[in-house]
Amino acid sequence: MNLRSRNKVNASFSMSSMTDLVFLLLIFFIILSTLVTPYSLPVDLPVSKNRADSKQNVALRIDADLNYSVNNAIVNPLDLETELASKLQSADRPSIIMHVDQRVPTGETVKVLDMAKRNEWRIVLATKPK
Repeated sequence: MNLRSRNKVNASFSMSSMTDLVFLLLIFFIILSTLVTPYSLPVDLPVSKNRADSKQNVALRIDADLNYSVNNAIVNPLDLETELASKLQSADRPSIIMHVDQRVPTGETVKVLDMAKRNEWRIVLATKPK
């Protein structure tokens, strides 16, 4: 009596559908990463026609609630100058780009501009393009 089955089970697995799925996920995450903004604090920038062409070393952000952040790290306003000095000490042309919300009082912006003048740092105010 022959008990063997005529149908043989194929143990191989086709990887083509798996590679298609991996490539689709890769494309999705690449596109998504370009849409994410690099700054964590929301700031409503003023509008201007001018553009800065030079590369800045440090990004300083002041939001409407007067929260200061240097390169996306929240900083105490009293320690702002020492934090900026430590970030800019290795730069050959120290420069800062400031993202200041429209609702921030002018006096707060002037304090930062005064720090930059004392330490001879170049500073650029960021704006939204028209």
